Amino acid sequence: MKNGNSNGNGTPPLLIAEGLRVSYGGIQAVRGITFHVNEGETVALIGANGAGKTSTLRALARMLDLAGGSIRYQGKELSTLPPHRLVREGIALVPEGRGVFPRLTIAENLAMGAFCRNDKAAIAGDMEHVYGLFPRLKEREKQLAGTLSGGEQQMLAIGRALMCRPKLLLLDEPSMGLAPIMVPKIFEVVRTVAAQGMTILLIEQNAKLALETAQRGYVMESGEITLTDEAAVLLHDPKVREAYLGE
Repeated sequence: MKNGNSNGNGTPPLLIAEGLRVSYGGIQAVRGITFHVNEGETVALIGANGAGKTSTLRALARMLDLAGGSIRYQGKELSTLPPHRLVREGIALVPEGRGVFPRLTIAENLAMGAFCRNDKAAIAGDMEHVYGLFPRLKEREKQLAGTLSGGEQQMLAIGRALMCRPKLLLLDEPSMGLAPIMVPKIFEVVRTVAAQGMTILLIEQNAKLALETAQRGYVMESGEITLTDEAAVLLHDPKVREAYLGE
């Protein structure tokens, strides 16, 4: 098991969560977990339903209040910031369920992702970059988002998040509810974006897919992190294989 709060060359992590606790009434969904994400890496947080993965990500995105602990991003404490400020700080969330604006077109949804920017020429260039990643969106840019398939909406949600030029991309269950044929296409783009230098924290129930995509992983059970290591090591860990890979 590997731990620590640096990337090996002495540079501080981009994101550090320490002693993170999230409660719903009297129920502790997240029980004092500590983890970090280094700049330029993809980190997977895996676990069964109800393990606390989405609660962790929603807390990072400031959509849930913390019951305790701290969140530091680029050395700055985030736990008291409102959610909309995180976008300006360089953090974008692709939520579980996608959360597109159904009565807006694809192009309008993407433009909403750049709401905090004023550089019109660069915004237009970034929109073309998103269309390059997802040609299907380009073909249907005037179509209402609510009429898209689940896979197309997931493409749109990722593209919208990229429009704010984030330094850290938070992905919550990107494969959930998708037709099997769409899942590899979505993760191909995730790997492409990662290869371009994006830092990604990936919450994903499909443990095999997540660990094949990430450099490092954390295993979460009942609100606690029980194991952490390089993703390739976790893929071959007997406990992980038995519990999450169906072996």
